[in-house]
Order: sequence, then structure tokens, then C-alpha cells
Amino acid sequence: MLKLALPQLAPSWLNRDGGLEIVADTIVIAARENSELIVFSEAFVPGYPFWLSGTGGAEFNSEKQKEIFAHYSDQAVTIERGDLAGVCQILGENKMACYLGIIERAADRSGHSLYCSYVYIDNSGTIQSVHRKLQPTFEERLAWSPGDGAGLQTHKLGEFTVGGLNCWENWMPLSRAALYAQGEDVHVACWPGCLRNTEDLTPVLAKEGRSYCISVSALMRRSDVRDDVPYAEEIRASLDDCQADGGSCVAAPDGSWVLPPLVGEPGVRYCELDPAFVRRERQNFDPAGHYSRPDVTRLVVNRRRQSIAEFE
Repeated sequence: MLKLALPQLAPSWLNRDGGLEIVADTIVIAARENSELIVFSEAFVPGYPFWLSGTGGAEFNSEKQKEIFAHYSDQAVTIERGDLAGVCQILGENKMACYLGIIERAADRSGHSLYCSYVYIDNSGTIQSVHRKLQPTFEERLAWSPGDGAGLQTHKLGEFTVGGLNCWENWMPLSRAALYAQGEDVHVACWPGCLRNTEDLTPVLAKEGRSYCISVSALMRRSDVRDDVPYAEEIRASLDDCQADGGSCVAAPDGSWVLPPLVGEPGVRYCELDPAFVRRERQNFDPAGHYSRPDVTRLVVNRRRQSIAEFE
């Protein structure tokens, strides 16, 4: 069995240190329940760019948008600087693995462009993969850069093989297939937070992969906009009372609910995942095994980290 902790929380919006403190505190809480894997929502640190749609995010050369983006960039996570060192340490101390959604200010891509990244940290506290979202969705493209395939990796965790994708990447059949091909049997789908994203797709992906599918979402309310964010009052005025309502849930390999979607309520829920359930469901369908035909259709995945220059 694998003990899962599923937190559904509001971020410390556009505040990196506050967000990392929430992550650390939640890991300690989950450790008291003997959790072995904890998963956080998309862009949890320092938060999702909810300001874009209501404040003219597409206006070219806007001083307002430049100022908000500069603040967002300042609060983003730079892994090479050691921003996640504290989280890694507390995970290692508690022998817990973690998927954490961050906005990454990537040192290997000028140090200023931002990526929506999903970071896997193993139970020794070591970062094993950083998956940069392949295709930001709609208005996200005004703040986030497109990623690459370097993070399309799975990881062994006890009897399971875990993998994860960001938000609408979970609709991308070939991205899912890349993880299935590596033996994935626990799929983590991270979302900014909305029931409409999780209630239908989660059981579908569980049945398609004959895997456990975990959808983890955040909450975001107008009141979560901090006063130190540029144009805070204007951003609050542009948001609904509840901008993200959660909907976190877990589906079993047959599509049944292990934890049904939870809407509007913060907290940490727990469940156990049984590897025997996967084996039973793979008897009649295994998408990368006996029900694949690599002699007819195959996927080629480029996992090279992309860069503007290659130095020899």
C-alpha cells in the first residue's frame, strides 16, 4: 500500500516564501499520518496568474502588466539558487516523496522567462525531475513560456511508478502515452483549481491507463490577493469571490472514486493506494503492454532540455 496525502489549499499568492512555508507545514502535518507521497496543485508556489484576464493582460507594452509580471518573476522559484532546499530537507527527514507545482524562473533560459513546472522530489529529499509545461493554455501564454520534454519522466515509489502532468497537458494523448510507456501506474494531474476540470477527466484517465489517477487542485478567493501585490485593488475587483473552487479527487484503476471531488473546502485528505488493484485491471488492458502494437504505432519523445546555445 502507498499512503497518499492530498492537500487542497489556498496559496500565499505571489509570495514565494509564504508559499514554501505552507508546503513545509503541510508536509509535517501529512507526516503525522504516515504519508509516503504528497502532491500539490499547479503553480502552487507562488501562485497561478489569475490577474491576466481581468486587467488587460494582452495589452502590448503595458506598464501595468510589466510591473505585475516583474513582481511575479521576483517571487518565482529558482531551483539552482536553492529555493527548494528547505522543502527537500523536510521531505528527506520524513521519508516522503512529493510532487510540487511551481513557477520556475529558469537559470538555464536567461534567468527571466517563467515556466509552469511540476517538480518530483523523492523520499530522500532529492529533486529527480522538473517537468516544464509543454504548452501553456490560452492566457497563460502571456506569462509562461513553453517547456520541453526533459521532465517527461516517471519514478519508482515503493510498488508503484508515479508520473505527473500540468493541467491541460492531461488532455494531450501523446504526453500521457510517454508516461504510460515508462510503466506509470499512478498518474498525478495538477490543476489550478476547478471542479469542471477534475470531475470528468479523472476517472477517464484512470480507466485509460488502468492506473490510479490523482487530481490535485488549489483554492483561490478574492481575499487571497495580498496587499503587497502591484495593482492589488484592481486585481481583486476583476476576480470572482471564488476564482478556484478545488475539486481535488482520486480515482481507482477501474474509474471508481477513492476520494470523490471536494469543492470549496480547504484541508488535507488521505487514502491508500493498492498495487494489486492495478494488476487486476491490467489483466484485460495494458496501454503500453499487451494492448499496444509498437510494430504499427510508436511514439518518439525528445527529452533533451532545450537551450538557445550549445557550447562545445
